[in-house]
Amino acid sequence: MSTLQTQDADAVPQPLVVRTVAIDDPGTLLDLLPVDAPLAWVRRGDGLVGWGEVLRFEVTGPDRFRAAESRWHDALAHAVVRDEVDLPGTGPVAFASFAFDEGSPAGGVVIVPRVVVGRRGATTWMTTIDLGARIGTVPSLDAAVRDRTPVAAPGAVTFTDGAVPADRWPDVIARGVAAIRAGEVDKVVLARDVIAHTTHPLDPRWVLDRLGDDYPSCWTFSVDGLLGATPELLVRSEKGLVTSRVLAGTIRRTGDDHADLARAAILAHSSKDLEEHEYAVSSVADALAPFCSSTNVPDVPFVLHLPNVLHLASDVTGVLSSAHPGSDAALTGLAPSSLALAAALHPTAAVCGTPTPVARALIARLEGMERGRYAGPVGWFGADGDGEWGIALRCAEVDPDNARRIRLFAGCGIVAASDPASELAESEAKLEPMRHALASD
Repeated sequence: MSTLQTQDADAVPQPLVVRTVAIDDPGTLLDLLPVDAPLAWVRRGDGLVGWGEVLRFEVTGPDRFRAAESRWHDALAHAVVRDEVDLPGTGPVAFASFAFDEGSPAGGVVIVPRVVVGRRGATTWMTTIDLGARIGTVPSLDAAVRDRTPVAAPGAVTFTDGAVPADRWPDVIARGVAAIRAGEVDKVVLARDVIAHTTHPLDPRWVLDRLGDDYPSCWTFSVDGLLGATPELLVRSEKGLVTSRVLAGTIRRTGDDHADLARAAILAHSSKDLEEHEYAVSSVADALAPFCSSTNVPDVPFVLHLPNVLHLASDVTGVLSSAHPGSDAALTGLAPSSLALAAALHPTAAVCGTPTPVARALIARLEGMERGRYAGPVGWFGADGDGEWGIALRCAEVDPDNARRIRLFAGCGIVAASDPASELAESEAKLEPMRHALASD
């Protein structure tokens, strides 16, 4: 395998050679993935899956987004591309994920796969990417998946407390509420982790298949050992149109449809949840405004129904202007890329709080853990800058040194009216998708 791993913006030694062709429908995209380092971004059967590693860029620090984009541009500078499909996600594509905090050692990683298979509606395609080879015969999907092994169950799974035991987490929430009532912040998002221990090394496809089946309206993702299904779209940029799905305000489902309809009505009129949601929507709208010639912010949220919880949700949309003043794009007259937009949006009030700097400091003081890539941007972007970025919520990270150890995450938005016991119950509900995805029954 030809792999470039670099900490500097060195030029790619050989040009990328990329070919995209239409293929017959191969069935479920997630079923194509190999056990080793699968890459995925799939929702309702559409999206992208990839494998192999042609290039890998690792970045750290406050400029990690800018550095990642610069290295992606370097890789594309002399690329030879034949794209016979010409849809979002065809041609050169990279998958990436970034740490929540700029000071995190997790930093960020950009991976250019050797093979990508994508679907959009009735069209399915395959992209092959290599270094320095000539474009030759049409790639064969059968050859690409020939060595795929059957999905393996993880065996028995046990769970232990993470940084903060469950019985102490309400105390953490209470301290967050006290800080809000003292006027330090308006909202803070506090997370907890749980450690899963599996009998056998985790086959990530076991988790991805279950998440894709159980949560089809979420974006199921896999990048460099980070797995999950997020209902929250940080930003999608496509042909000048921008969309962000904002979630904040949650209530647990009961399993009874009639009771859940009543709970949805309660959520839609809850002053506590509406306050939490307004902070999140405002932070996204304010961050997008400088990049857009027009934006649309819904007056009221809708209730998003998931199998485990109900969320208040708003889809904020906009039309990109040519460039943001003072940005790199302003020098070229080009619109900002999806990654640049993700960098401008992160962290929203939905995953951090507001005001952002104070909420960040409060998180570091109260959570007692390194978030790593939890609540950071995860997704893909293409050669034209378009792409989709979610937020790594309700996710798990496989220990790179021990594939039997998986760290699960969930977080809750805290405002002045938050109740610690209720927030603990909410966190358990948000851990449920990953607990179930790991189970062998």
